[in-house]
Amino acid sequence: MAWLRRIGFFLLLNITVVMMVSLIVSLLGLGPTATAAGLNYGSLIAFCLIWGMVGSFISLLLSKQMAKWTLGVRVIEPNTTDSYERTLLDTVYRLAHGAGLQRMPEVGVYDSPEVNAFATGATKNRSLVAVSSGLLRSMDRASVEGVLGHEVTHIANGDMVTMALLQGVVNAFVMALARIIAFAIDNAMRSNDRDGRGLGYFAYAAIVWGLELILFIPGSMVIAAFSRFREFRADAGGARLAGRQNMIGALRNLQRVQGLNDDIPAQPAYASFKIARTGRVASLFSSHPPLDVRIARLEATAL
Repeated sequence: MAWLRRIGFFLLLNITVVMMVSLIVSLLGLGPTATAAGLNYGSLIAFCLIWGMVGSFISLLLSKQMAKWTLGVRVIEPNTTDSYERTLLDTVYRLAHGAGLQRMPEVGVYDSPEVNAFATGATKNRSLVAVSSGLLRSMDRASVEGVLGHEVTHIANGDMVTMALLQGVVNAFVMALARIIAFAIDNAMRSNDRDGRGLGYFAYAAIVWGLELILFIPGSMVIAAFSRFREFRADAGGARLAGRQNMIGALRNLQRVQGLNDDIPAQPAYASFKIARTGRVASLFSSHPPLDVRIARLEATAL
């Protein structure tokens, strides 16, 4: 019943976001952004920034714990005496020291046939690197080290925070622009309507909702493009920390794996080592570049 648990945590997270944002909006006294006199742009911007940013950063703050709950990540104890766990832990610690991290990330393993790993956490000093059992079974030690170097680089670069910030800005921009366009449509209809009724509440809300869906398409493309740039940086960092051949070997191992099921929740707080979507259109929304492009760039880059 793992899927039921994930749905439950997802609903709990969204309820928490709505409650927190509603409380903040109420405390700040932000009223309606559209009035008969026109749009209150200051209130609109504040309203959209709060709704856009708070949700992203609540997800970020809860990301590590959510990963443990939803995926069943088992954190390896720092004093473990198991030889395999000790090797995995020491490898991450060595890479983290090489990346200049002041505090070592937690290291965990989750049971899944997928070949994947991810890094998450609210800050560099409160992070988690998790590896699937499928990845550990399918890759040799050198390739696993390449994967771990990639994930540690995500932490060192602060990618989780950066992606949460970008997601929040895009959310706020989409919300604000949708309301500005809807208000313009409403004004135009009032001008052409003898009764001056305009759209009405429900029609206005429906247009805002539809515009948000449409505007979030290019917004998602912007987020995905930045994520792909971030993945190239993490590959380069993984090559510096773990060795170029180990990093290339990890990517080549991924090339052998097709049809992966992505069990990682699609949140900006997660930076997963997954395969890119294929197809010209789908690639525009992919958070990861094609594996052959990543390998070619590593082979051509002087470290």
